[in-house]
Amino acid sequence: MPIAEDVTGDEIDGDVRQELLSLPKTLAEDVAKNLVMVARLIDEDPEGAYAYSRIALRLASRVAAVREAAGFAAYANQKYSEALAEFRAARRMTGTVELWPVMADCERGLGRPEKALDMAGAPEVHKLDKAGQVEMRLVAAGARRDMGQLDAAIVTLQSPELAANSVQPWTARLRYAYADALLAADRQGEAREWFAKAVEADRDGSTDASDRLAELDGVEFVDVLGDGDESDGEEGHDASGDISAADTAVHDDDIVDEDIIDEDLDEDDLDEDGDVDGEQDDEEFEDEKSEDAKSDDAKSDDKD
Repeated sequence: MPIAEDVTGDEIDGDVRQELLSLPKTLAEDVAKNLVMVARLIDEDPEGAYAYSRIALRLASRVAAVREAAGFAAYANQKYSEALAEFRAARRMTGTVELWPVMADCERGLGRPEKALDMAGAPEVHKLDKAGQVEMRLVAAGARRDMGQLDAAIVTLQSPELAANSVQPWTARLRYAYADALLAADRQGEAREWFAKAVEADRDGSTDASDRLAELDGVEFVDVLGDGDESDGEEGHDASGDISAADTAVHDDDIVDEDIIDEDLDEDDLDEDGDVDGEQDDEEFEDEKSEDAKSDDAKSDDKD
């Protein structure tokens, strides 16, 4: 497949470039260019990204970064079995746990939400950074919804990260997932509140929270270029599998075929009850929000 004229291969991440040093120079350059094309197309043209990932895979299947890129390209095309195989291969090569949440989401995509929940309680989750733990929480909540456990999904999403006032890269998606779950539970007032909070945090438009909020408020978007009587409002997409809203992440689906013990996370890694898949109750969550509010008031008084 043709490589865009402006692609040199130098655009790749330094860590990936380091991995490619094990290849002959010309081969490394070809692989790098294909990886750049994968990254460039994966959001707008996932099929194209997938095609370039297959080329890179044929050229350098023993490079972990190539296996990971192939996994994400397959994941973007909902080829969950293939994606899971590539993620497993990359994990074996690197020994890291960064791909754990997306692997669990693949399990969801394959219709195995129970496996995703097993992964949510696995020791590997303790090794994830904060972003990874939040992603795992989104996947676990999506798995609960897959199993028809809506209330448990809502509780799963309740966490210090959700209650925090600060905006982090994961904040918009976490708030969106919580709002979507509340709406599914027919808690419309609370859902509206959290969709509004998601809008506040969604600085790059990663969710359709503004459309969902407008929908709840009865606002219709009219196509002024058309007949003038057609509503252009979009229904919110099901957040269950992009590691996106209520169902994940990345759709919410990834995991591995390893035996995993379903155990609660400790309080240092996640929340006070240490449970990523939904053991914290609503009262405790409200207490957390109250504590945050008190903390904010205290800070305000200090400034005064």
